[in-house]
Amino acid sequence: MLVGKNPRYFLPGAYVQYLELPGTSLTEVPVDQAEISGDLQSILKELLGRLRLFIKTSMVLVNALQEKLVPNYPEGAVRELLMNAVMHRNYNSNSPIRFYVFANHIEIQNPGGLYGEATRQNFPTRNSYRNPVIAEALKSLGFVNRFGYGVQRAQALLAENGNPPAEFEFDEHSVLVKIHKRP
Repeated sequence: MLVGKNPRYFLPGAYVQYLELPGTSLTEVPVDQAEISGDLQSILKELLGRLRLFIKTSMVLVNALQEKLVPNYPEGAVRELLMNAVMHRNYNSNSPIRFYVFANHIEIQNPGGLYGEATRQNFPTRNSYRNPVIAEALKSLGFVNRFGYGVQRAQALLAENGNPPAEFEFDEHSVLVKIHKRP
């Protein structure tokens, strides 16, 4: 996964399925799609590039004399949640990470439910590293800091930007996060 030429040969689900949809339903015809695969660094660079394509900024009036640019999604928050999906996914699963961009929200779903000490009751303040080697590689490559507060940081960035809090859904096989566009 870290340096292999074809990690999917050994880990068939080790890719990200990207869809950009024009509306709010999965039944619509996507305007863009990709299977993002390769070594870990290539996947992450492609994800960050796609992330920057759909983040749009608009001018917001602060007061009678001031305006400021505000993005529809704070890049840092979405980036943090994407990195978590890559770091904490179950690589034994044949399912990909799903990164779906809708007109009014983003969904990121990764295979593998909560892991180790993390439970519905203590999430996001407790975590365990399902993939400590991948977590260390992400830290060494500069994609994460591995302090264990990524979800809390993402929530703070969303609030600061005026977005609703990210919503999490868990089951034994997956974690889904929904990030809503700033109203």
